[in-house]
Amino acid sequence: MSGTSGPVAGRLKRPSWRDPRLLIGLVLIAVAVVAVSASIRASDSTEPYYTAIKVLTPGTEVSESDVAVTRVRVAPDVYVSAQGDPPWGQVVTRVIGEGELLPTDAVTGASEVDVRAVAVRTQNPLAQDIESGSVVDVWLTTGNDGSPVSTPVAEGLIVSQVEQEDSAFTVGAAQTVYVLVPQDSMSDFLGAVATEGEISIVGRAAGGEG
Repeated sequence: MSGTSGPVAGRLKRPSWRDPRLLIGLVLIAVAVVAVSASIRASDSTEPYYTAIKVLTPGTEVSESDVAVTRVRVAPDVYVSAQGDPPWGQVVTRVIGEGELLPTDAVTGASEVDVRAVAVRTQNPLAQDIESGSVVDVWLTTGNDGSPVSTPVAEGLIVSQVEQEDSAFTVGAAQTVYVLVPQDSMSDFLGAVATEGEISIVGRAAGGEG
């Protein structure tokens, strides 16, 4: 038995740090780690952009509470990048849906926006799907002699806000809808809704903006 202990002990000898094979193995492992890391960085070509966290309607002044930052891969210059100047104080020019990226062509300076929110009260029930961002028509019904006449006051207006009173489900309870009216139509619109009669706000079906 003692004659075989020498060769066995030699074969089980722990490798030295100076062993070229060990050094080559460590180098290969390090190269593989660097290559994998570089590949992951190269494949992650997403960039940070602003996303609306709620519906933004025309005339809304963008603030930090309106948006969040999302990393996505999109064509450059189409959406507002979070790596540039923030859009705080700029004004929305069209409806931007909740979760939608902030388009560069949908925000501008306040002086470029020609709509203003006007409060319209109605005692007629609103459709359940009328909310911020909805497109509606405003109608006026006049005549108390048994033959009422309904005429359109404005068509294709965007709703910026809806206020329901606590008694909104009670018969005759009033509701206030803020609609966005172009400046050049403001005088006619205010004159029409001030006319004695009954105001109705009618929602349009999806895609019925035209």
